[in-house]
Amino acid sequence: MRFRIGRSSSTPARQSPEFPVPDRAVRPEEPETAEAPLSDHEISLIRASLAVVEPFAGEITVYFYAILFARYPEVRPMFPHGMDTQRDRLLRSLLRIVDLADDPENLVRFCGHLGRDHRKFGTLAAHFPAVGECLLATLARFAGSAWTPEIAAAWTKAYGTVAQVMISAAEEDEAVRPASWPATVVHRVARGHGIAEITVRPHMAYEYAAGQYVSIETPWWPKRWRYYSVANAPREDGTLTFHVRAVPGGSVSGALVQRAAVGDVLRLGPPMGDMVLDAADHGDLLFVAGGTGLAPIRALVEEVARRGGHHQVALFLGARTGAELYGVDDMLRMAQRHHWLTMKAAISDEYIPGIRGSLPQVLAEYGPWYEHDVFLSGPARMVASARETLTLHGTRPDRIHHDPFETPVLSAP
Repeated sequence: MRFRIGRSSSTPARQSPEFPVPDRAVRPEEPETAEAPLSDHEISLIRASLAVVEPFAGEITVYFYAILFARYPEVRPMFPHGMDTQRDRLLRSLLRIVDLADDPENLVRFCGHLGRDHRKFGTLAAHFPAVGECLLATLARFAGSAWTPEIAAAWTKAYGTVAQVMISAAEEDEAVRPASWPATVVHRVARGHGIAEITVRPHMAYEYAAGQYVSIETPWWPKRWRYYSVANAPREDGTLTFHVRAVPGGSVSGALVQRAAVGDVLRLGPPMGDMVLDAADHGDLLFVAGGTGLAPIRALVEEVARRGGHHQVALFLGARTGAELYGVDDMLRMAQRHHWLTMKAAISDEYIPGIRGSLPQVLAEYGPWYEHDVFLSGPARMVASARETLTLHGTRPDRIHHDPFETPVLSAP
């Protein structure tokens, strides 16, 4: 973590109950300011201590929220009634931030996204130290004898730096836009296989870039947010379309697919994600989509068209069966309209005419792609495998763009 934040660690926080300061019982000396970067030794201490407690992941998250709500009951109403998903996301957030500890550019970007996104929860300054106290108390409990004052000091310093990035991002965001946007459902169409296309019109101007994703809260499940990619480039009428697949046990996805109707009012969080066209350096683009991962890819294709079609785009769609090959007819029509767009579809688990194989296998067959910027969207396993295949065949990692494998980890489910 080699960046500096020009703010004292005593600055009041405006953030949410997800990141912490140390426990009263293990509080080390406070750093003079949050400006000093973490050393390699401090980073290694943090990673080593997290490795010690990681085997107790399930117990850690249960214990953390138990003491948080016991010590600070005023924060409980900010969270959904069911906490299972929230507990998982807390641990993933720690793993993600620790993983980025020596990658300051991406860590600042990640924490900035979190800071802006957390405004929709109505977070207050008092939450930050409360959560910090309980998180470090939890880590100390499960680390046992491995927890030392030196480790506590390293966690305190790391927290202070991360917190200030989130605080600054939230304050800058507050000056220019609301924390959330009410949006009315204006169109809904079922696409089969548990998928619905839902179009909403925000009540206020909503600026985003093609390829970004948005959190949605429904009126039927307050405080439960689910992230969906926008399936269109920005439109003149301001509407946004989402492709939603109902997943087993998915309260929000089920409500959107089975219950949402024209006239219902949803709530949108701020746009997030860096899988945008401006991230591309090359003129040639490779777009790869599996399942409803087509949504942001479709938006990117529209954005290329909006900018005059100055890129050559190779599009690959993939699914296990022909019935699951979502949106192929729509993309074929777009390929017929735009000379710069070529499309191929692949099926992995069914013998039908056409290309057979998983998307990573097909990409290897039709490559190489080292002169392309690559945009991947779909199931995490597919994205990871495709990224590995492309890298092995010469595509530079910084030319491969995709969203995080998990939804943003510090937000409510």
